Amino acid sequence: EGLLPAALAALAAHCTLLADTLEPLQEIGPDFTRLRGRADTLRAQCARFQGAAPEGQVRWADLTTHQARLVESPLDIGGPLSLQREAAPRAWIFTSATLGDDADLTWFCEPAGLDDARKLRVDSPFDYEDNSCVYVPPRFAAPADAHHAESVGRAAAHCAAALRGRTFVLTTTLRAMRSAADALQAELAKLGASLEILVQGTLPKRAMLERFARGGCVLVGSQSFWEGIDVPGDALQCVLIDKLPFPPPNDPLIEARVKRLQAQGRDAFNDCFVAEAAVSLKQGAGRLIRTVSDRGLLVICDSRLRTARYGARLLAALPPMRQLEDGAQALEFL
Repeated sequence: EGLLPAALAALAAHCTLLADTLEPLQEIGPDFTRLRGRADTLRAQCARFQGAAPEGQVRWADLTTHQARLVESPLDIGGPLSLQREAAPRAWIFTSATLGDDADLTWFCEPAGLDDARKLRVDSPFDYEDNSCVYVPPRFAAPADAHHAESVGRAAAHCAAALRGRTFVLTTTLRAMRSAADALQAELAKLGASLEILVQGTLPKRAMLERFARGGCVLVGSQSFWEGIDVPGDALQCVLIDKLPFPPPNDPLIEARVKRLQAQGRDAFNDCFVAEAAVSLKQGAGRLIRTVSDRGLLVICDSRLRTARYGARLLAALPPMRQLEDGAQALEFL
C-alpha cells in the first residue's frame, strides 16, 4: 500500500516536468498542445488517486500483462441515476426479464435508488410446464471437485448425442469451459457421435451462432453466452450450466457491497451473492425457450441446488419448468 502513493507522486512530478517542457512548444503545432493537455490530465488523475476515495466510490488497480489501470467506480448507480431523474422530470420505465427474483425486484431497484418505483411483474406467455424440464443431477461431482468440469463435458456429450447436437454448454469460468470442451469431445468419440464442437474464442460470436443454427454441433461458452443470445426453434433444445453463477468474492465492487451490507447488519451472502446468482441463473436459463413453440431441457450440474439452504430460492428464480429426478427421465425427454 505504501508503494502506490509514492509511485503516483513520482508520476505526477514527471507529468509536471513534461507539461512545463511542452509549454513553450505549443506554438509549433497542435500535437504539442494535445500532449500538454494529456500531461495535465494524467497529473490531475494522479492527484485524485493520492487522496481518499469519495463517499460511495470504490477504487482498485486492474493489472494485466501490458498495462495497469486505476479504476474508480460508484458503489451503485443510485446517486448518479437520481441526478439524471431530477434533471429530466418525466416518466422513467425500466423493463427486463431479469430485474430480480423477488416481488420487489430488489436486485435492481435498491442499487438504482428506485425505492419509490411502482413495480409490475408480468408472467411469461411461454408454456414452460409442458414444453420444458429442468434436471439437477443428484449424484454429480461437487462443484469444488477438480474433475467437475470434466463431468459436465461427459454429461453434455450424452445430451448432445441424443439430440444430434442442438446443445449449449455454459460455464462460469474460461478454465472450466476448456476442460468441459475436452471431456465433451472425448466422450462423443466414445459414443460414436460425429458432432462438431464450437468453443468460445475459436470463431467470432456471430459466426459461431450461424454455424450452430445449421445443426449437428455443440456450443461451449462462458460468460459472453449467458445473455443476449437468441437461438429460437429446434436449433437449441438443451442447455447445460456447469455451476451456480455466484460472483467472485474478490471482485472489488462485490467486496465493497459486502462490507456495506455487513455494516448495515444484513446477511451479505443472501442479499448479495445469492441475489446475483439468481439473476445470472435466470439469464443463462433464458437461452433455452425463446418462442411459444420452443421445447427443451435445462441441466444444472450443481448439487447445491438440492442440498443447500438457498437452493430452493434459486430454483424458484427459474421459469416454472417441470423438475426431473433422474438421468433416464432427462434422456427420455430429449
